[in-house]
Amino acid sequence: MDKLEKLIEMQRGLASMLASPRYPSKTEERISFLCTAITHEAIELQRLTNWKWWKNPTKFDSEEAKEELIDIWHFVLQATIELDMTPDDIVEYYSKKNRINKKRKKTNY
Repeated sequence: MDKLEKLIEMQRGLASMLASPRYPSKTEERISFLCTAITHEAIELQRLTNWKWWKNPTKFDSEEAKEELIDIWHFVLQATIELDMTPDDIVEYYSKKNRINKKRKKTNY
């Protein structure tokens, strides 16, 4: 089992522990919920940065930032599961999008 497969399996285990009747039954609704969770976790990560130019800067806590990033990963992994993606699918879709992004950069997209 590769590392990504291990993470997906760990997430499956966590999801089964956290099962709730409040979790939507339709895939589209689950993805929407997960997008909301990812957005909020990203905001929590952003709050650790000194993006507020009008405030006195504070020391960046990279350990806390890593924890927030992993919170995002939990929800990304769950979305991966909800969309029935495999590690091979992730590499395929990532590679395709990576090529598109490189082409966009070369053509001043």
